[in-house]
This record gives sequence, C-alpha cells and structure tokens, in this order.
Amino acid sequence: MTIEYDEKGKFFTDVVTKIAVSATIQTTSQLVRGKVHVRQGERLKDELDRDELFLAMTGASILGADGQVLFTAPFLAVRRSQIVWVMPSDDEAKE
Repeated sequence: MTIEYDEKGKFFTDVVTKIAVSATIQTTSQLVRGKVHVRQGERLKDELDRDELFLAMTGASILGADGQVLFTAPFLAVRRSQIVWVMPSDDEAKE
C-alpha cells in the first residue's frame, strides 16, 4: 500500500473505502441475498453501473424457488450480464 501527500497535507492511498449494503439480486435463474460493497458516498446504482464483468457479494445465500437456502458462500461473484433486478434489503431501508 502506498500513501502519497500533497503540499497541503492531503493524503492519497490505493485503498478504496466501501460500505456493505444488504441486497437481493435476481439473476436469470437464481435469487441471491447478500452484501454488495459500494464506494463511500455513492449509491448502489453507481456500483451496478461500473464497467466490470462481475459484481462482488459477501455473505451470499442462493435461494431456491421455494425460498429455501440452497447454497451459502462467504464470497460470490455475480456476472453483471445475468442480473435482472437488484433491490436493497428491508433492513437497509429501515436505517
């Protein structure tokens, strides 16, 4: 990790601060619940609009048609082209 300072004392670093946002993602074949990490000061939509092939999720659960958890994973990369819709989870909406 590098830290650089300008003449006014402001520092610059390679580390990007992100905030975990609970979300539900519907792909073409699965429903996924977990946390999407959004850059500080940005919206969930801004993260979705990035020009990257995959969207990273942590604490992911893949649900079946009956709502039962089929798989869980500490990390999941969701291919953006397979995303149908994204919704922040209820616990985020209440905060």
